[in-house]
Amino acid sequence: MRTTAELIAILKRDYARFPAEQTYEIYADDVLFVDPLNRFRGRERYRRMIGFMAGWFRQMRLDLHTIEAEERRILTRWTLNWTAPLPWQPRIRVDGWSELQVCEQGLIVAHIDYWDTPRLDVLRQHLGGAVTKPESK
Repeated sequence: MRTTAELIAILKRDYARFPAEQTYEIYADDVLFVDPLNRFRGRERYRRMIGFMAGWFRQMRLDLHTIEAEERRILTRWTLNWTAPLPWQPRIRVDGWSELQVCEQGLIVAHIDYWDTPRLDVLRQHLGGAVTKPESK
């Protein structure tokens, strides 16, 4: 069983090296993952999604801005960047935050991502368009 402090230390390392060498053992076998494009259960499926991202997108970087814990939740605020595999190689930026729910056994049972960057703006970035600045929270 891991403490919240141990989970936070692991998450900081994982964010810094994302998408390589992620610590999947901190997630429950049936972890729920939700973001604006996906909703599924399962640690193995989560691993495959990260593997797809690592193989498809180039120069991925996940910058962790804040991480804090309250009760059985860990909240992170981040920026994800990548180069899209298109001939003009646009650089994509998504600002957002994650809510990680932790069970009594010290495993993450839900990983829910929220994007401050609207999905339409992510599409515009791929096409070379302007991006709406995210609102401060």
